[in-house]
Amino acid sequence: MNTSMPTGRDESPCELRFRSLFDEGRGYAFPCDPQGKVVLDAMSEPARCNYFYARAMVGREFETPEVRRPLH
Repeated sequence: MNTSMPTGRDESPCELRFRSLFDEGRGYAFPCDPQGKVVLDAMSEPARCNYFYARAMVGREFETPEVRRPLH
């Protein structure tokens, strides 16, 4: 019997990735938690604008975003 309780918190760095529908290898990536939540207050103004743009263009220019662990 496993008596340890999961904390529900994975502190590993993740990225919320919006991949381009048309240009392979292009898109946007933003730091997020494992659930895909970004901290808008921690972003610069240009990064926030890019994030809102990518969200608004899902299905038009970008795929549905996915949470990924960074490769580096």
